[in-house]
Amino acid sequence: MRDRRLAIIKRAVKEIKDGMNVNLGIGMPTLVANEIPSDIRVLLQSENGLLGIGPYPIEGEEDADLINAGKETITTVPGASFFDSAESFAMIRGGHIDLAILGGMEVSKDGDLANWMIPGKMVKGMGGAMDLVNGAKRVVVIMDHVNKYGESKIKSQCTLPLTGKNVVNRLITDLAVFDFKNEGMVLIETLNNATIDEIKKKTEAPFSIATELVVH
Repeated sequence: MRDRRLAIIKRAVKEIKDGMNVNLGIGMPTLVANEIPSDIRVLLQSENGLLGIGPYPIEGEEDADLINAGKETITTVPGASFFDSAESFAMIRGGHIDLAILGGMEVSKDGDLANWMIPGKMVKGMGGAMDLVNGAKRVVVIMDHVNKYGESKIKSQCTLPLTGKNVVNRLITDLAVFDFKNEGMVLIETLNNATIDEIKKKTEAPFSIATELVVH
């Protein structure tokens, strides 16, 4: 499982281009920070008020005052800046975030995203996800292809409360990469040696296959 998730993270890093302002969601997306090549100039933004997040700190060198939106200790890069939540959300709502990489509980064939709550379970709040899916210029979701019961997390229609409708541009799982276009969901890459048959079997939502499918 660890290797499969690492494959998701490494594939997600390829979405980051030089000069971008990027927001990494809580959970698996935060691990992307450690895999960004040093030659890519990028500013990572956190909605709790920081622009310029660095890799996770070395054990023993944590600073309890430096945390991300998931309350994990982090580092900063030279030139990082701190500000209040109002300024942070103004960046998001103003369209200044080039890319948001978010986790997902469910994604539908239409690019709907559910990632903020499971009914009946205690949640602390919706966080910044609803703003990010509407304010960021591009939204990439990373998640496991199936849940712990082996059920597809890629649905014809989401069953969990939505974060946003028609907001996902690209979905990366441990088996596949999908794009969401006017004609529907399109498989553009396979990952971890997954076969088309395996992907079809584990995907509830209908999808088409790109003419130039990339196989990993």
